[in-house]
Amino acid sequence: MRLTPESRILVTGGAGFIGSALVWELNRRGCENILISDKLCSDEKWRNLVPLKFHDYMDGGDLERTVRTSETSLGRFDYVFHLGACSATTERDADYLMRNNYELTKVLATWALRGGSRFVYASSAATYGDGSLGMDDTLKDLHRLRPLNMYGYSKHLFDLHAQRTGLDQHIVGLKYFNVYGPNEDHKADMRSVVHKAYGQICQTGRVQLFKSDRPDYKDGEQMRDFLYVKDAVRMTLHLACTAGAAGLFNLGSGQAHTWLQLVSAIFAALNLEPVIDFVPMPEHLKAKYQYYTCADITRLRQSGFEEPLHTLTEAVRDYVQGYLMGDKRLGDESA
Repeated sequence: MRLTPESRILVTGGAGFIGSALVWELNRRGCENILISDKLCSDEKWRNLVPLKFHDYMDGGDLERTVRTSETSLGRFDYVFHLGACSATTERDADYLMRNNYELTKVLATWALRGGSRFVYASSAATYGDGSLGMDDTLKDLHRLRPLNMYGYSKHLFDLHAQRTGLDQHIVGLKYFNVYGPNEDHKADMRSVVHKAYGQICQTGRVQLFKSDRPDYKDGEQMRDFLYVKDAVRMTLHLACTAGAAGLFNLGSGQAHTWLQLVSAIFAALNLEPVIDFVPMPEHLKAKYQYYTCADITRLRQSGFEEPLHTLTEAVRDYVQGYLMGDKRLGDESA
């Protein structure tokens, strides 16, 4: 399985954060025969599309209707990357999440496989819940997992569906951990702490972090597996192009870092001394807050992904100095 300039590719959520980064990387590899599908609504994610090269754009609602009513009118795609979803962990409209994240993924997966396409979709590390069962992408009994929010559950449901029906033997599901980087500014409260902290530093010279609500974690020492988006899309394309790769894969750095390490890297990228204030965690987040995430990427490495990853310091510097400071998007580098 090989990407070529002739490869015909569909990217849902292609104007979004990871989706637009994927199109950027595809462009870097000479691929432009890309159909982007998304729902642009009223935010500013359309700006992510401006530097990118693609064949056509289709509204997400139109794509869903077309796929449901006519399996052949869009023609055949070599690769279908289904990255479009509601990714808000605080979204409370369960019906919307079931339609958008679960039902639509089922429809697209079935359609893609019938057309002979390679189907790659975004699951989420949120499916692991509090991590008490580990974060192992080789876990056989997915029913044991207990997501902490409806977003994670909607992703979990499709993982279960794929396993129950045998789809998981023919498709690739990506459990993205804490991805950050260029093209995320439209995500409002779902932006990474890097983006939020950069704005706080520019405005006040300080950063706010949540206090810990658990005695086994000091303030600011809650830990996450932070993954730079440029690494995330390289991992994504590797699995898409690897014959035999199927099922769920963790996509993370394989290392956990504290919030203090993360924001210290931001201050360092700005040549400033860290100034950090700790504020109480909102009540509505306490029961759903993950104190530790770390991806076991053994399965990814065993699939043949051997490329080195950005260190936290390298990635934050690249993001801050190369994009945030100039309000640039991926693709603006060549302008």
